[in-house]
Amino acid sequence: MKPEIREALKRLPAVDEVVRALAPSADGLPRWALVEAVRAEIDDLRRRLIDGQGQETQPDPGAVRLRARRLLRPSLRPLFNTTGVVIHTNLGRAPLCGAALDRIIEVARGYSNLEYDLDRRQRGSRHVHAAEILTRLCQAEDAVVVNNNAAAVFLVLAALAHGREVIVSRGELIEIGGSFRLPDVMAASGALLHEVGSTNRTHPRDYREAINEQTALLLKAHRSNFAVVGFTREVEPEELVAIGRERGIPTMFDLGSGCLLDPGRIGLPGEVTVPQAVAWGFDLVSFSGDKLLGGPQAGIIVGRKEWIARLRAHPLMRPLRPDKMTLAGLVATLETYRDERSRALPVVQMLGASVEQLKRRATRLRTRLRRRPGAPWRFDLIQVGSRVGGGALPQASPPSWAVAIAHPELSPDAIESRLRGGEPPVIARIEEDRLLLDVRTVDEERLGELARVVAASLTV
Repeated sequence: MKPEIREALKRLPAVDEVVRALAPSADGLPRWALVEAVRAEIDDLRRRLIDGQGQETQPDPGAVRLRARRLLRPSLRPLFNTTGVVIHTNLGRAPLCGAALDRIIEVARGYSNLEYDLDRRQRGSRHVHAAEILTRLCQAEDAVVVNNNAAAVFLVLAALAHGREVIVSRGELIEIGGSFRLPDVMAASGALLHEVGSTNRTHPRDYREAINEQTALLLKAHRSNFAVVGFTREVEPEELVAIGRERGIPTMFDLGSGCLLDPGRIGLPGEVTVPQAVAWGFDLVSFSGDKLLGGPQAGIIVGRKEWIARLRAHPLMRPLRPDKMTLAGLVATLETYRDERSRALPVVQMLGASVEQLKRRATRLRTRLRRRPGAPWRFDLIQVGSRVGGGALPQASPPSWAVAIAHPELSPDAIESRLRGGEPPVIARIEEDRLLLDVRTVDEERLGELARVVAASLTV
């Protein structure tokens, strides 16, 4: 090491010395954040000196404060979703309605009767809170809630089919985001997979011929995130239920996303609803709470009392059970359906927005943006296709409108990086080499805030 570098390294200050000097101008920053920020800044100075990339030996106070503020920033934080994907798994899926948020706060801020029977003055069950409204809405005998739909499927398999066979069509051996594969879940539960049919064609006789003394369950899995078209044949739900009854074997329909409201009412392609699956006669139906339903993350199982009772009594029920905040938010969400107020749900509002509404929203956003960064930025209004997301309605692409942002010297990736670094971050999408802000997933009331954040990010 060169002597001048060695001498420069000796001039680097002690961490405590810098922290004391910055304390009067720390703007309320906690000491631990200042200490870590100063230590990191001194480490950077040391590396630059050793690499011959600089001669500075004193940390910059502004850089220290900026680094300390970043340390205080929570890892999980809100952002703007301008991807046009409504139920975006990576971005938290369904935003909650105001009633659900209010109920969660109300229940979480103090004590509650989570597992206390107020009438009998004794220990109660958390499972009663959602069961009544679920059975009413789904026209089922009973219901139970766990922490997500993967857990719901896992619980059913473990409780009803451990060490025995579950018959599934090969065309329904689904894999969803995060590498959730039905065969893997089945293996982990202790159930034995018995595949029938082929990828594109499965017949009723395939199930009948596969049934044996080891058969515990006939499972139908909804192909949520893909479609099989062309020369196809699948066993219809009513057919599978009839086979199960004929042989005395329980049947289950894993609806995945699941919905209580017919998507056709908001202009989307038809989809099997939960009440419809129950009406077909399935013994158990499972679905998610935070997808098309529009509530918090939860796995919901509805069906016949005898099978739901077995699920509640299984040892896995305890580690998979939902907490008080999930139950509070879920019940409040379900009440919007019961009271015919489902239009209050953000998911329903976004999916049901008309093309005219979206064009007006995009026009307002473009107008606001044009006032801010100025030339040479371009803001163009274009029609695009959105996505439902969450593994629901994979072939649906409801028309939407977006603002395309362009700059003669910056690529779409570079613009996207700026937006992603905003406060709060703006998550956009790049399509056909264009940076797009799809307004379907933007709350009308937050257009002004979005424009401000985008403009600030672009003028960096």
